[in-house]
Amino acid sequence: MEGLKRVAVICVLRNGSNFLLLKRFNEPNKDTYVPVGGKVDPFENPYQAAIREVREEAGIQLDSMRFCGTLVETSPVKYNWMSFIYEASIDIIPPPDCNEGILEWHNFQNINSFPTPKTDFFIYQYILDKKPFAFNANYDNHLVLLDMTEEIENIKVV
Repeated sequence: MEGLKRVAVICVLRNGSNFLLLKRFNEPNKDTYVPVGGKVDPFENPYQAAIREVREEAGIQLDSMRFCGTLVETSPVKYNWMSFIYEASIDIIPPPDCNEGILEWHNFQNINSFPTPKTDFFIYQYILDKKPFAFNANYDNHLVLLDMTEEIENIKVV
């Protein structure tokens, strides 16, 4: 049914302030740099999905990931997501091949110098600061970010 939230995971792979990001080939977020991730499959919990997505998209088998927070994205069109965000510290490795896009390492200091969803800057910042978060982002019908709040601290971040 249109407008219902899709459940997904966002898997932040990092080494210090360096993030392994995927320049996506397809929508959503085509041609932008995002963490690996994807939809939660039927009969799968978000943690299992995060481990699976990292293995499928980056070829990395993790033993564990840390739950960091959530991102709820709402728009009056098809873009409506409930994402569980996990992170794992990994060694800096040569970026593996991925059928979803091109994996590259990027430092947080340069995050605003290439196309990335506006929400992701705050996700990375909160992860680096080791702060839990519950982000709520609202978009218009052209998928322009209107506002974003962090609900644990009850603050507007955008």
